[in-house]
Amino acid sequence: MKKILSVVGARPNFIKIAPVAKAFKKYRKEAKHILCHTGQHFDKRMSEIFFDELQMPKPDHHLGVGGGSHAEQTARIMLKLEQVLADEQPDLVIVPGDVNSTLAASLVASKMGIPIAHVEAGLRSFDKTMPEEINRIVTDVVSDFLFVTEHSGMHNLRDEGVEDDKIFFVGNTMIDTLESNYDAVESCPITKEMGLTQGKYIVATFHRPSNVDDRENLSALMAMLVRLAKERTLVFPVHPRTLKNIESFGLSDTIPKTLKLTEPMGYIPFLSLMRYAELVITDSGGIQEETTYMGVQCITVRKNTERPVTIDVGTNHLVGISMEKVEKAAMDILGGVTKPGRIPELWDGKAAKRIAQIIMEHKK
Repeated sequence: MKKILSVVGARPNFIKIAPVAKAFKKYRKEAKHILCHTGQHFDKRMSEIFFDELQMPKPDHHLGVGGGSHAEQTARIMLKLEQVLADEQPDLVIVPGDVNSTLAASLVASKMGIPIAHVEAGLRSFDKTMPEEINRIVTDVVSDFLFVTEHSGMHNLRDEGVEDDKIFFVGNTMIDTLESNYDAVESCPITKEMGLTQGKYIVATFHRPSNVDDRENLSALMAMLVRLAKERTLVFPVHPRTLKNIESFGLSDTIPKTLKLTEPMGYIPFLSLMRYAELVITDSGGIQEETTYMGVQCITVRKNTERPVTIDVGTNHLVGISMEKVEKAAMDILGGVTKPGRIPELWDGKAAKRIAQIIMEHKK
């Protein structure tokens, strides 16, 4: 019997691994799937709530590493995970995405000679000032199975010299989770509960340090959101770190009633909020993909994106970090200048099934 261990640590990881855990149930007589939660996201609103909503099995191992600097967090995960892998002796470690848990698990498994499967491999922003970019590159270098969500991932890996027999274009497990929950998303009462008119409000999310950890940048961002809130009601589910900075920088007093700050939401309510929005403004990677699938206009407040298919095929607008340009793009979209978009290839809800089948049929 194969023993397969998946490592999750942050909100996006849960969404990407939930359908993989489900897909391995088909092979329960041939494989045992083990789940390890590093505890990188330790706030219940960013972590445990997703296990309940996504009907994921409770983790077999919970490392409880908590926060800290990149080095501290990565080191603690490596130290604790090494013991888990030594005890479990898995045949394969699955790591999704690009967070510190992904990097740490990849390094430990590689040093221990355990094969690695990277879910969401090959994505590149080509911006090494982003910690996530370093995590992606290192993880891909040491991985044995590279599961790709879009064509750019295949091109990037081949350009980096990865052998073709390691690369598998399977689609997007994040979309698997969205599709399997779409009825619940469409029937969720969140817009009614918040008094919102569907198609007539904006959703904003920001969490990247470059946008929220610098007083000047966060002040400019909040001022831009305040101006947009004069045009449409604007809902801003606030990441805990972003909220802390808003308060410590003294920006709370400038927020009008039409700019609705909320706590982080559960998976279904937040997706429903985006589903019925006129526009989403974000610096998140996953949200670019979710809005593309749902056909919702999205402005990405970054200089680059590792998910170019959301621009080339989807409804994403990569605008940069100038708040004047972001505001202009938002006003254009509110005025009717939108992208039609379509769903990218293989974003069909079956990516996790392809991943499980490839792993189970592999002879090594």
